This record gives sequence, structure tokens and C-alpha cells, in this order.
Amino acid sequence: MAGSDPSRKAEPRPPRVDELDALPRIEQRAGELLRGHEAYPVFASHGLDLLTLQAGLQRGLLWVIEGADGGIAGYLLGGALDGDFHVLQMDVDPGHARRGYGRALLRHALAEAKIRGYAAAVLTTLSDVPWNAPFYTSEGFNVLPEAGWGAGLQVVMAEEAGLGFPMHLRVAMRRVLSSR
Repeated sequence: MAGSDPSRKAEPRPPRVDELDALPRIEQRAGELLRGHEAYPVFASHGLDLLTLQAGLQRGLLWVIEGADGGIAGYLLGGALDGDFHVLQMDVDPGHARRGYGRALLRHALAEAKIRGYAAAVLTTLSDVPWNAPFYTSEGFNVLPEAGWGAGLQVVMAEEAGLGFPMHLRVAMRRVLSSR
């Protein structure tokens, strides 16, 4: 139907085991959008492995969303960090971008996190990429100053620095899980 938004019908769900191998390819294609950015070498050389995805699925903290074509449009992998829900990775295939899939995934994951008793959600992202920090800000996340980082978040940021992220562009963000 012309003018319809396919993501309005799509509901995030846990992936089937046979769908897991599609997720690193989505991550790789999404990373290509950063070609020319200081962080591109990190995205080009590092990615999620199947064991990490399988663990997320077993914990019940991995969701996918289907595109209008029935294929996987994107995914979100969560975890726990310093007692908060941790958005470890979220990617939408560039072929499905700007259709609300990422927003639907994030909102679903945050609702699930709240049901599981998490009081807040945290993540790390790039400050200068529109579909990173500005997107998360639009969903109620705020930059968390270093003084507010717990031990786990300090480790995450140190690991990201070790991978070669341009840390002057890397931010930690947090959102209280209220009835937004």
C-alpha cells in the first residue's frame, strides 16, 4: 500500500537459531555506512560472533524485526551492566533504514528490560553520527558523564579504546526506564 509504514506492522521477536548467521552480515552492512568516519576501521575489523549471539538468545535478550520483504531488517542484543540493561549492539540493515525498525527494536527491548526489573538502560555510541547519539537522545537517553560510570561501564569504555575507537567521539548514555 502506497505511503504505508511497514515497521508499524512488524513486531520484534526472538530470532530462530537458523536466523543468527544473518545478524553479523547486517552488522557488517550497517558498519559500511561509516566508511570514511574515524571509527570505520573498528567496525570493519570487529563484529559479533555466533557464540555471543547464541548466548544473547539463551538469555532472552536478543530480538530481531522483519522487514516488509519478510527478511530480517535489524536486531538488538542486550545484556546487563552495573545493574542496568545494556544495549550491547543494535543494527538495522541499510536497505531497511529510516522505516522505524530501529526505534521499534529499541522500544521493545526497553519495555522487556523494565518488565525484567531493570531501572535504567545504558549504552555506548558515537556522538557525531545522526543514527547514534542523536537517535538515542530522541528516545530519552542522556549522555552519562564519566563520573557516573560504574565499574562495568569503565571496563567497556576501556575495551572500546583498546579496539581503536576514537574516544573523543564515544559517549556513554543512560535512560531511566519510566512509563514513557
